[in-house]
Amino acid sequence: MRSGLWRFAEWLDPIPETAQISLGEGNSPIVRSRRLGPSVGLKNLYFKLEITNPTGSYKDRFACAAISDMVAQGKTECIATSSGNTGAALAAYCALAGIQCEIAIVEGAPEGKLRQMLAYGAKLYRVRGFGIDNRISDRVIECLRQLSSRPTAQMQISAFALSPVGMSGVKTIGLELAEQGPESWDHIFCMAGGGGLVLAVSRAFEQLHDAGCVLQLPRVECVQPEGNNTISGPLRAGLDVAQAIQCTSKISGLQVPSVIDGNEVIAACRRNGGTGHLVSDEFIWQTQTRLAREEGIFAEPAGSTAVAGALQAAAEGLIDPNAHVVCLVTGSAFKDPASLEAMVRHTSAPLIDLVELERRLDAG
Repeated sequence: MRSGLWRFAEWLDPIPETAQISLGEGNSPIVRSRRLGPSVGLKNLYFKLEITNPTGSYKDRFACAAISDMVAQGKTECIATSSGNTGAALAAYCALAGIQCEIAIVEGAPEGKLRQMLAYGAKLYRVRGFGIDNRISDRVIECLRQLSSRPTAQMQISAFALSPVGMSGVKTIGLELAEQGPESWDHIFCMAGGGGLVLAVSRAFEQLHDAGCVLQLPRVECVQPEGNNTISGPLRAGLDVAQAIQCTSKISGLQVPSVIDGNEVIAACRRNGGTGHLVSDEFIWQTQTRLAREEGIFAEPAGSTAVAGALQAAAEGLIDPNAHVVCLVTGSAFKDPASLEAMVRHTSAPLIDLVELERRLDAG
C-alpha cells in the first residue's frame, strides 16, 4: 500500500510513482468536540487535526505533491514565498529530495517558523511590506516568477493560480473527510489567506460527487480575519469577485492581501452553498486558548480560525444544531511562539522547595 498522500494518487495530478516522495503526511484524525460545540448548541462538531502532519501543518500535503513533481522534472531549485507553514513544509521536503530551497518571507512571519525553515537548510529572505501591502506582495511574486524561469528552477506558492500540482495534494483533506465522516458533512469550515485550502476541499468533494462517491456536496465555509477580508466579505455580500486590500490582521499565515485564488473560491462556494465568515483577531486568539483548555488541542492562531468561524456562525444561528460540522485545525501552536507566550502570560511554573510541595499536597 502506498504511504502518505499517494494512496489517493488516482485523484491527484499525475506524478510518476518513481518520483513520489513522502514523510508520512496526511491521514490526520478527526475528533469530536466535547465542550466547544455544546457551548454554542452544536451537537456534532468535529475537528480535523492537521497539526499531526510531519512539519506540523496541512502544508505538508502541498509540499509533498509539489516537490515530487519537481523530482519528476529533474528540477534542483525551489523558489518560494511563505508566511511560515508553506516554507517549513517545502524546506523539509526539499531536504528529503536533495533540492535547494530559497524562500521570500512575509515581514511578520513568526520566529519559530523561520527557525524551522532554517533547520531544514532553507535560505530565507524577509521582505519589508510583503504580506501587508498588496502591491509589494504582487511585485514579490513577479520577481520570484522571473527567478524561477531558470531551467533548473521552479516556483512554488501554495495557490492553484501559481502551483496547481502542489495544490492537488491539498485535495486529500477532502478525500479523507469523505472517508472519516458521517454519511455526509453539512458544513466544512476552512480558514483562508489566499483561499487555496477552501478551493482544494471544494474541488475534492466535486470530484467525489461527479464520480458518484458522495451524494451531496457539503457547504464549504470560508473564514478570514476581519483585517484580511479579500474573499469572505465579497462572498457573503453576493459578489462574484474577490478584492485586494491593505492587510491589518496580525494573524500569521493569513496575511494575504492579494486576490490569488479568491475568485475561484467564490465560484466554488456558490456551487456548494458555503458562504464567508469574518472573525476578529481577538476572537481567534480567544478560540486558540479555548481549544487548548477545553479540548486539549494545541493550535496556532491561523489553525484556530476555522473553529472561531464555526463558533461565531453557531452563535448567530446560522447552523442547524443537529448539523454535522467539521473544522480544519491547520497548524500547531509550537509554530507561533509569540501567540503561545500570550496565551500563558498570566500563568507560571514557580520553583518551590519540596517542603512547600508537601504542604500544598496536605492542604488538598
